[in-house]
Amino acid sequence: MKPTSHAFKANAAAALQDAGLQRALGNAKGGFIERRRRAVEALPEFEQLRAAARDIKDHTLAHLDYYLERFEARVTAAGGQAHWARTAEEACRIVADLCRAAGARLVTKGKSMVGEEIGLNETLEAAGYDVVETDLGEYIIQLAHEPPSHIIAPAVHKTRGDIAQLFREHHSQYGFEGTRETVPAIVDEARQLMRGKFVTADVGITGANFLIAETGSTVIVTNEGNGDLTGTLPRVHIVLASLEKVVPTLEDTSVLLRLLARSATGQEMTAYTTFFTGPRRPNDPDGPEAFHVVLLDNGRSDMLGNDYRDMLRCIRCGACLNYCPVYGAVGGHAYGWVYPGPMGAVLTPLIVGLKEGGSLANASTLCGRCETVCPMSIPLPRLLRQHRVREHEQKLTPPRARLALAAWAYLARRPRLYRQVINAAAVILGALGRRRGRLRYLPLASAWTRVRDFPAPQGRSFISAWRKQWGQRKER
Repeated sequence: MKPTSHAFKANAAAALQDAGLQRALGNAKGGFIERRRRAVEALPEFEQLRAAARDIKDHTLAHLDYYLERFEARVTAAGGQAHWARTAEEACRIVADLCRAAGARLVTKGKSMVGEEIGLNETLEAAGYDVVETDLGEYIIQLAHEPPSHIIAPAVHKTRGDIAQLFREHHSQYGFEGTRETVPAIVDEARQLMRGKFVTADVGITGANFLIAETGSTVIVTNEGNGDLTGTLPRVHIVLASLEKVVPTLEDTSVLLRLLARSATGQEMTAYTTFFTGPRRPNDPDGPEAFHVVLLDNGRSDMLGNDYRDMLRCIRCGACLNYCPVYGAVGGHAYGWVYPGPMGAVLTPLIVGLKEGGSLANASTLCGRCETVCPMSIPLPRLLRQHRVREHEQKLTPPRARLALAAWAYLARRPRLYRQVINAAAVILGALGRRRGRLRYLPLASAWTRVRDFPAPQGRSFISAWRKQWGQRKER
């Protein structure tokens, strides 16, 4: 997917005018928040688990080379093979080569945000493979030729009617007739179609929520069971994961799992939590003949050594999206790439570049709700501010914005002049808005007044009012 993050303003404006999208976002908005609240309240030790999880990830990141090498050794000992990819292109090439070596024709895929990040489907389809997403949400957006709009609910922007229409358009070739009107009927149709794909696939590709250095295992969490079938039925299983997914031990993984489902979907645990360790052994009843893990860097090593290291703690739960007022208003596609919401506004510029993705950091109120609910205590507002600082330093912000900031800085360093200018502005604006009590247009802030009124000042700045009140108190 080619990023269009630079066009966030235009994307957001279009999203606000999309009645279907607004209806879908409204339907989904409250569910995630309420379920998370109940799940957290039912777990008294939730905050202690957050602290423990942060420590686990910080320790792992401080010794990432050791744990990655240990993970690779355990994968090899279990009969699998680990592959290292510096870039998205290299990762796609490795996966395509593995599919070619397996003589594959049909490839099934479990949900993988890293797969979306590197554009894996496009690469495999261009190479002639039939690629089928098996997660229902991912399958829906595959039919629609759209990127995911949420990291745990890819098709959250679609209404039931949208999905029914998609299925009618694409499933008639398989003998399905008519339009399914209910959710159970839609799900049943997808299930019937997928069964044949699962049993005839040559290669199955999954992502990984965690990589366990102690055992060489990969872990996925799903609510549909599609990941299990994708990983066990085909002859070859390929796991695609980024470097920071590694954790030291099984016990550490259990801590993170207790936070993940509660933060993502409000469940104590997802319906399926699956551990894969190597290919099928002689006495195993099922499993793949070959097991491969592709470990992707794609900018993570740079993050490890800079001010954005905290972002590598992210476990992709989506809680920050669910609580973000900006995401809730415009949805995921407005962000113009794979990762939306606060976590995407931090991550996207680090992967695709600040020039392309820098505007996302400005699409935030910095209200702090994202950091409050993040199970890994990632300081997202601080990281967003760092992007804004870098954008200003590299002169990527509009000239008018830089000029306004320079003017404010000039005044802020001269307190007496600052007070004089502020007092004058308060008097003038107070006079202009006296009749209505508000201003419908404000110079340099027209984007604000275009959609809301600005309360007219009362004719005196806060500093002047405070000084006068303080002087009256002293006289008493």
